Amino acid sequence: MIKPVLAIHGGAGAIARAQTTPAVRQQYEDALRAILAGGERVLAQGGLALDAVTEAVRLLEECPLFNAGYGAVFTKTAEHELDAAIMDGRTRNCGSVANVRTVRNPILAARAVMEHSPHVFFVGQSAEAFAHEQGLERVEPSYFSTPARREQLASAQRSGSESIVLDHDAAAATAPLDERDKMGTVGAVAIDCHGNLAAATSTGGMTNKWPGRIGDSPIIGAGCYANNATCAVSTTGKGEAFIRAVAAYDVSAQMEYAGRSLQQATHDLIHNKLPAIDGAGGLIAIDAQGNVVMPFNTEGMYRGYIIQGDAPIVAIHR
Repeated sequence: MIKPVLAIHGGAGAIARAQTTPAVRQQYEDALRAILAGGERVLAQGGLALDAVTEAVRLLEECPLFNAGYGAVFTKTAEHELDAAIMDGRTRNCGSVANVRTVRNPILAARAVMEHSPHVFFVGQSAEAFAHEQGLERVEPSYFSTPARREQLASAQRSGSESIVLDHDAAAATAPLDERDKMGTVGAVAIDCHGNLAAATSTGGMTNKWPGRIGDSPIIGAGCYANNATCAVSTTGKGEAFIRAVAAYDVSAQMEYAGRSLQQATHDLIHNKLPAIDGAGGLIAIDAQGNVVMPFNTEGMYRGYIIQGDAPIVAIHR
């Protein structure tokens, strides 16, 4: 029997350490602890890793501090387009949705695709219709909007109509990162008492992105991957680079084919392979033995983990 473990992230980049006030830090850390507690309750009751990551990401989507669900960023046409994916390491079944606008919790739609359709990936209006058929809660698009995100769009467009604000990049390598510059993806990975692994990822995308753009988050193998034989991975970063690197699967492949440990494989991806193609970000991962890693190559990453029976561990910076 494995001791259950849950890890979550709320995006890489994060607030510059020098600009982080105690009150702001406390706000984020409290949110991370509460979400870990919610997911850990599932595991403590003997629930599956799949159920735990679903609940953790659903809670992240409900928190406006993070860019997924409520509080999602705007596209250049001032709309919201949400993406999510989930994968079961036991069966390697998976589901994804992209460019949904009225599904309150995209992660629930992704899981419904996995469990109630013969397919893996639905997008746009078809994804919306499928979610509605499954009885998932629908909301007006305005539900996802917050004043802070609207100002973020206005700021990006004042900088130039083609300026796309990635929620993790500073203007320059030495520029301090602030809330406008944190990466906008959330995710969870878990292992349950039976040794089953699961991963889930959700995002609101990038501020001022072109309508229809899809990043790595809903793409199985890029932003989300789980295999009981190796690991479960959820990424957060420059989506285009993570797609090009097939990032989440690369970790599993290094472990399976090269015999590398979880720590070795994730370090190689985050600090060698991604920077070589201008990739910034991080990931959370758990292996089949319950080991947890949370590497990143940005100033910080909102992250935390909890081992059943222990106090949660949360962090923002290194």
